[in-house]
Amino acid sequence: MSNQTAAAPPVAAQRNNYAQAMVIIAALFFIFGFVTWLNSVLIPFLQQACELTDTVAYLVTFAFYISYVVMAIPSSVILKKIGFPKGMSLGLLIIAAGSLIFIPAAQMRSYPLFLVGLFTQGTGLALLQTASNPYVTILGPIESAAKRISIMGICNKLAGIIGIFVLAKLLFSDTEAVSAKIATLVGAEREAELDLLAGRLVVPYAVMAGVLVLLAIFVRRSHLPEINQDEDAAQAGGADKYGRKSVFDIPYLLIGVLSIFLYVGVEVLAIDTLTNYGTYTGLAKDVASHLAIYCLFAFGVGYMLGVALVPKVLSQKNALMICAIMGIVFTAGALLTSGMTSIVFIILLSFAHSLMWPGIWPLAIDKLGRFTKTGSALLVMGIGGGAILPLIYGAIVDAMGGNRQIPYAIMIPCYLVILYFAVAGHKKGLPAK
Repeated sequence: MSNQTAAAPPVAAQRNNYAQAMVIIAALFFIFGFVTWLNSVLIPFLQQACELTDTVAYLVTFAFYISYVVMAIPSSVILKKIGFPKGMSLGLLIIAAGSLIFIPAAQMRSYPLFLVGLFTQGTGLALLQTASNPYVTILGPIESAAKRISIMGICNKLAGIIGIFVLAKLLFSDTEAVSAKIATLVGAEREAELDLLAGRLVVPYAVMAGVLVLLAIFVRRSHLPEINQDEDAAQAGGADKYGRKSVFDIPYLLIGVLSIFLYVGVEVLAIDTLTNYGTYTGLAKDVASHLAIYCLFAFGVGYMLGVALVPKVLSQKNALMICAIMGIVFTAGALLTSGMTSIVFIILLSFAHSLMWPGIWPLAIDKLGRFTKTGSALLVMGIGGGAILPLIYGAIVDAMGGNRQIPYAIMIPCYLVILYFAVAGHKKGLPAK
């Protein structure tokens, strides 16, 4: 792979280390998935162990994803100082620290401390995402970026499937018996049983922390190629070659940030609320806790189609357009049906979501030049949608007396905005070729 020119990707990497870089980034996306999608199991578990309402339970997603908003810009500053590879290693260590916080949180059954651990994990992931997403986007031609991101997405969702399956088995294998027992207890006996329940989190999160530390050491010693300095670095204090002085002069990037915000919001909403929605429709909790696995499987199928079809058969923008339309249709199906049929429509939403991130990210980051790192940080801030939309959903559920179906209607306007970005928004202010 050549160094950056007007038509080449800005990565100082030769062909012999391209494969190594892709493998390491794939491992990082595996970590993203493993850590992120455990929230779908944590929410109902902590709701029981800490005796929470829906609104308070969805502070799990808020604490986790709001860290992206808080830490994305600082992450960009860190990456400018220490570089992308060192930043990835640091991010892994921060996630490990967040995992370790779960140990005292479980021992004390302290929900606020759990939220601190989740925020810390999200902080590390914000650093990793800010580094790895533009890294994989720029490793090759922009036209095939969606294919590379789709490959990474497969790793992400495979990790989620494994993580959910393992954690659900550890936490919910005897949930019916435990729930029945807790229901019969009061006072100190009830508190002691809930403490034992929360203690089930100690071992898995201690193991996770150890694996993350080992991976951080490996990444630090792997000699990943650094992304070259931005092509307009010499003009950092003025306008770039397109006359842009800041990211706020780039409309398509800003619309892309909004699209990422809404996409992540509906993605998290569809998966992390599904266990509770399954129990709402009458499923046993140990059965409902595995529903998110089917969502991630649907994601994986969509990603594989993306690898096969984008960009040879389907352009990134057309794939995004189709996915946004499917999101509207499947949401309508979930609202207009009931029981298992409604659950299936919510699972299908994950299929619709599969090519949204791979479609939005490269369209939003195209031709950013020296604004690539800052633009990447803004896009990562958009992940904060995963903090806001589930919280709104939970508040509506409580306001409607526990109805967990109708509040899914908040997703439809989100898909309309994403559809606009796919059709026209990605062209606003885009420099001519």
